[in-house]
Amino acid sequence: MKYLDEYRDPTAAQMLLDEIRRVSTRCWTLMEVCGGQTHGLLRHGIAAELQGTVELIHGPGCPVCVTDQADIDFACQLAEQPDVIVTSFGDMLRVPGSQGSLLDARTRGGQVRIVYSPLDAVELARKQPGKQ
Repeated sequence: MKYLDEYRDPTAAQMLLDEIRRVSTRCWTLMEVCGGQTHGLLRHGIAAELQGTVELIHGPGCPVCVTDQADIDFACQLAEQPDVIVTSFGDMLRVPGSQGSLLDARTRGGQVRIVYSPLDAVELARKQPGKQ
């Protein structure tokens, strides 16, 4: 797969690390948001390579990585109620609960809508005053 191989090229990665070190005027502090990012940075030694140039702080984790199965189960139950619309970012639809995902709830007739911003959820609520 050419697309993936381009991102796994150690020579290109080393060139990028060298360039980051070259242009850095001070040590920068960055917070990773996703557990997958943290895992990748540590597994491939990038965090160690950037020591002294970039300090990485482990953040809260993205919803896909940190949402508990019980919360997914509850959201699925809500979505299947006749007077409820559950809104979610698209990446959460496939996250499994113990009884399935929000996508599964939607295929069973649950009201699950993808939003791209919390403001989209607010707008949907304004347009659907009879729903929760």
